Amino acid sequence: MNNKIGLSVIIIVRNEEAMIADALKSVNWAEEIIVFDTGSSDKTAQVARDTGVKVFQVPFRGYNFSKWRNQALKRAGENWILYLDADERVTPLLKKEIQKVVKNKISAYAISRRNFYLGKEMHYGGAWPDDVIRLFHRQDLIRWVGELHEQPVISGKIGKLKNPLIHLTHRDLSSMMEKTIDWTVIEAELLFASNHPRVAWWRILRMMVTKFWKRIVLQQAWRDGTEGWINALFEVGNTFIIYARLWEMQNKA
Repeated sequence: MNNKIGLSVIIIVRNEEAMIADALKSVNWAEEIIVFDTGSSDKTAQVARDTGVKVFQVPFRGYNFSKWRNQALKRAGENWILYLDADERVTPLLKKEIQKVVKNKISAYAISRRNFYLGKEMHYGGAWPDDVIRLFHRQDLIRWVGELHEQPVISGKIGKLKNPLIHLTHRDLSSMMEKTIDWTVIEAELLFASNHPRVAWWRILRMMVTKFWKRIVLQQAWRDGTEGWINALFEVGNTFIIYARLWEMQNKA
């Protein structure tokens, strides 16, 4: 019996030594697994190599997720592509569904994510269903665009899988702070490059209030308890830092 489904799994990583092994284990049934290391300073690449998967390393020159996804795609050899993050896990039910749908002629599939913040599964505040397009028929995936919030350009129909990914994001406050330091710089640079209007105190306050209203009131993040409040208020803080950085960039310019 031929169990080949023709799937390449691509995992873009940087300093994910603690998470990569379990991610790889969840997709060890795929014909090909590619770990694309974007400049780790820890043992991420070595942990991946020890499992026998293909590892490609490039130096870190700033965040550009579309570029990394496009570069890794060129190294994949199967007809179907699944992009996975190091903090994501494919469940047995999702595995069976993927093995089934790759026989169809649909170009790509969106997958919902069960998001875990600070160890707790979240249901509000925009955490569910959090659909991401991650499974592609290779010939229909044209390219990825966008430096930070990258999106695929696809030719054809997009379907939706029933079973979700597990997403172990925001595992502790320290990692959340590290992401804030890196990602708020990128967000501010993108706004600056787009000639965003001058930032004044009232604009910073307005953006923070807007974020609070969306997460807490409209999306009811408070219903997830303390973790929901922490995550929502953290996003409000991130919004402040982004616009404070943008204000600084505009003043320096």
